[in-house]
Amino acid sequence: MRIILLLFFAVPCWAQSFSTKEISKWKEQADKITIIRDNWGVPHIYGKTDADAVFGMIYAQCEDDFARVERNYLTATARMAEAAGERFVYQDLRQRLYLDTLQAISIFNESPGWLKKLCYAFADGANYYLYTHPQTKPVLLRRFEPWMPLLFSEGSIGGDIERVSLNELKKFYGEVAATLPEKKSGDGDDEPRGSNGIAIAPSITTSGNALLLINPHTSFYFRTETHMVSEEGLNAYGAATWGQFFIYQGFNEHCGWMHTSSQADVIDEYAESIVKKEGTYFYKYGEEWKQVQTKKISIAYKNGNTISRKEFTAYATHHGPVVAQRGEKWIVTKMMNEPLKALTQSYSRTKSKSFEDFKKSMELRTNSSNNTVYADAQGNIAYWHGNFMPRRDTKFNWSEPVDGSNPATEWKVLHPTDEMLHLFNPKNGWIQNCNSTPFTVSGEDSPKPENFPSYMAPDAENWRGVHAVRLLKNQKDFDADKLIRVSRDPYLPPFENLVPAFVKDFNQHSSDTLKTKLTEPVQLLRTWDLKWSTTSVATTLAIFWTQKLRQKTASRFPPKLNQLSMINFLTNETTTLEKMNALYETITDLEREFGSWKISWGEVNRYQRLDGKIEASFDDTKPSIAVPFTSSLWGSLASFGARKYNNTKKMYGTVGNSFIAVVEFGKKVKARSITTGGSSSNPSSIHFTDQAQMYVDGKFKDVLFYKEDVLKHVEQSYTPGK
Repeated sequence: MRIILLLFFAVPCWAQSFSTKEISKWKEQADKITIIRDNWGVPHIYGKTDADAVFGMIYAQCEDDFARVERNYLTATARMAEAAGERFVYQDLRQRLYLDTLQAISIFNESPGWLKKLCYAFADGANYYLYTHPQTKPVLLRRFEPWMPLLFSEGSIGGDIERVSLNELKKFYGEVAATLPEKKSGDGDDEPRGSNGIAIAPSITTSGNALLLINPHTSFYFRTETHMVSEEGLNAYGAATWGQFFIYQGFNEHCGWMHTSSQADVIDEYAESIVKKEGTYFYKYGEEWKQVQTKKISIAYKNGNTISRKEFTAYATHHGPVVAQRGEKWIVTKMMNEPLKALTQSYSRTKSKSFEDFKKSMELRTNSSNNTVYADAQGNIAYWHGNFMPRRDTKFNWSEPVDGSNPATEWKVLHPTDEMLHLFNPKNGWIQNCNSTPFTVSGEDSPKPENFPSYMAPDAENWRGVHAVRLLKNQKDFDADKLIRVSRDPYLPPFENLVPAFVKDFNQHSSDTLKTKLTEPVQLLRTWDLKWSTTSVATTLAIFWTQKLRQKTASRFPPKLNQLSMINFLTNETTTLEKMNALYETITDLEREFGSWKISWGEVNRYQRLDGKIEASFDDTKPSIAVPFTSSLWGSLASFGARKYNNTKKMYGTVGNSFIAVVEFGKKVKARSITTGGSSSNPSSIHFTDQAQMYVDGKFKDVLFYKEDVLKHVEQSYTPGK
């Protein structure tokens, strides 16, 4: 690995000139587009063509949060280190191992004409924003290119590539020791990522129409609430990831789709046998030795006032790039890498007019990291567990690295969609998925595990899944209000065994000084209704105590501990004295930080947004809002992942419920929604935090889907650039 130093150009990195011809073209297209901001700041984009809608959508995104649009493309184009420093070098290297800009350009050149138009519109909309907003100073990206969306074609958080360990990558490609931070179980910062999706059939709704709950759990402000309309049949509303030109989780007047994170096994590790002959590496495959492929990768990174470079020789076999070494084996990680199909699927689903239409988009089979919960105006509800699924020999354990030298471990053709684990119109009338096992998605009417290969659904059950099944089982008379109540039910199921077991053991414990000190808090836990609320002291005590117990016993956790088995371990595999000591330390911590252990949950669990920066900061002395719901780790369907920071005593949320919508499909679609904080990242905007208290209280706003309704609530109406 070599390091090269380069000087920055004297021209400011944000300066950019666009040609007169380009500007004239952009102005002409902008004149065909109307952006209407409603009274919540939500942009409704109207264009003659889909390309017009894309142009206006990206322009509006840049207005609301250019920094996040740019950040996502710095990540996608592997230029984060160039913008933000050496700590991102291996993140960029990982990205480049699988797809680089030259490949993206080549794929773009081979793309169908309709998709090229959308990609050009994406670049033109972003560039026109930069031209019309010279006060915006990009960190690095002074021009957007039409091939960029092919590097960012699927809207999940990070996508499959984030499963490749940066520490192992760093060790393999030239570093003696890894220094990148790794999350440890029980460290208090392990908020589960994912989402909730619930579909309700007409048979159990009051209106006779299907309902859909769209509830992504992402980093706050990770997506924007947007409405796209064109005269070519596009009319989609929902959550779009910054910088992408399609509605990722949302609905049109015919159907709706909600993605939840999947653990379906779509990424496999191959352990390759390597030998070196005369300076060249070879790997065994069957009875022969094949030459390891190599390519040079140069990663630029910001180094003070200069740009430095790290040069790598990257290795790959036909299975994929080498990402680690374990013992004598080189480890190759194989995953789906079909950006053209992925972008096509992501966009085409938004124009589906029926269940059959939606299935056609699913047939592209590139939504590799997600499950899909679906409902439509014909009254259908459906579920797919994963989408991309290679056929594999079940005699191998695909949860572990397989022998790369054995041709029998090759991926076969993809499973057809109809072979995938899926569900269509279950008898009981409901479907739920909360990133948990698909074998409980519809209670007793769920798919059966014996009918599918194990690699299709290794997902464990979690407490949100347990909670959702209980709330939906044997229910009827659903409407939007009832579905919202379900999504915010305050019960915390992990504590229903843990707390009573502890109270019983505590009562049988011999009297001593520690027992005397804990008598009052244990009595509070005993009488707790196991429900979150801002005023509940028991919620504070239970969560902080359990977190403390986790931290103190994490070294004894068995491997591959899931949420249910973790609570079972804490209940049955920790001693009464361990539980008592953890509670005593919890009380001591609360008294030290707040003056009393009798602190309500809303006092310590807070929502705060001080500025629009991507790396948020928090301050106990500044205004904040009490939040009643908890981390999804405790089974709260309404998720709020909060933690303390170096300068705070209180906890502040950064991940969980973000965009939420409840949709009813009938002759006309009806929907209500809420977006964490608001639609703008600008602290001076009235839409910076205008939805925050509503978000906390569960008071949803009406979605303005039809233009006649939008026109009754116009805050701004303009064409891009004017």
